[in-house]
Amino acid sequence: MNILITGANRGLGRVLVDMAAAAGHTVFAGVRNIDSVSSQLQAMKDRYASQIYIIGMDVGDEQSVRDAFYKVSEQEAYLDVLINNAGIIKGRERKIEEVDFQEFEQVLRINLMGPMMVVKHFLPLLRKSDNGVIINISSEAGSFANAYGGDYPYAISKAALNFFTAQIRNGLKDNGIKAYAVHPGWMRTDMGGASAPLSPEESAEGIMRIVNREIDLDEEHFFVDHLGRPMPM
Repeated sequence: MNILITGANRGLGRVLVDMAAAAGHTVFAGVRNIDSVSSQLQAMKDRYASQIYIIGMDVGDEQSVRDAFYKVSEQEAYLDVLINNAGIIKGRERKIEEVDFQEFEQVLRINLMGPMMVVKHFLPLLRKSDNGVIINISSEAGSFANAYGGDYPYAISKAALNFFTAQIRNGLKDNGIKAYAVHPGWMRTDMGGASAPLSPEESAEGIMRIVNREIDLDEEHFFVDHLGRPMPM
């Protein structure tokens, strides 16, 4: 399979690149700044030279996403899987009276508009696949049922991402393209912190099982966790 993964320079994205390449897939690893590729990702590129392509793609900049599309198109005529993993979190400790709306706009641009722009520009390649899949990395923070008073920019961006996933799931079903919003779990990453119970490897393993269609998903649910279990909306 041909797989595009955004936010591939660290954390879950980097682990997904490693696992996808190890499984024999061709992987396009999207990084915000091509001049600041992590040593770990570069080592993966060196190890899987013919399978990993590192692509500069700032998901908050539509021209950057458009340029990335052309670069991927030069290498492959189609994509089987798009994993929108890039994301940020800001203003975690702010009460509603303290929300900084410039921060809010930054989070919405990366966490919501970013995946939308990537889908917009890479959809022609997904349409050429026999079994196209879009996976938007979401969060339980975006669940209405589990709404809590905090993380306003992040939680609201993920709730909106879930809605966007539902839209494209319905809008693209006649093309045979499936879409899922996946809660990866609370992981030990820069975003999740050292006390999180789940490693990025454990989460990535489950997500790759979804990618490889090794998990029989309930097609009535599009918001699932990394093990394919339905999440409350």
